[in-house]
Amino acid sequence: MKKKKRTKRRAGGFAAMDPTRLRAIAREGGLAAHAEGKAHQFTSEEARQAGKKGGRSVSRDRDYMAEIGRRGGRARKGKRKARRK
Repeated sequence: MKKKKRTKRRAGGFAAMDPTRLRAIAREGGLAAHAEGKAHQFTSEEARQAGKKGGRSVSRDRDYMAEIGRRGGRARKGKRKARRK
């Protein structure tokens, strides 16, 4: 027996929901969190420290950093070629 291919999108769930309705639900959750005092808004100083911490942890992975550099070099090379034409 052959398996039937699924042609319909899954019904329900956030991914299939109307973006306007999804935004309304998210807004309600945010308002509820603020009302309970559980929400947190970062100050610019806290955000700066968090970004610095994340950058330090990522930069420890030498192989990953090398790959990022290679990708950047390739992208730059492609842009140069496009400008010359």
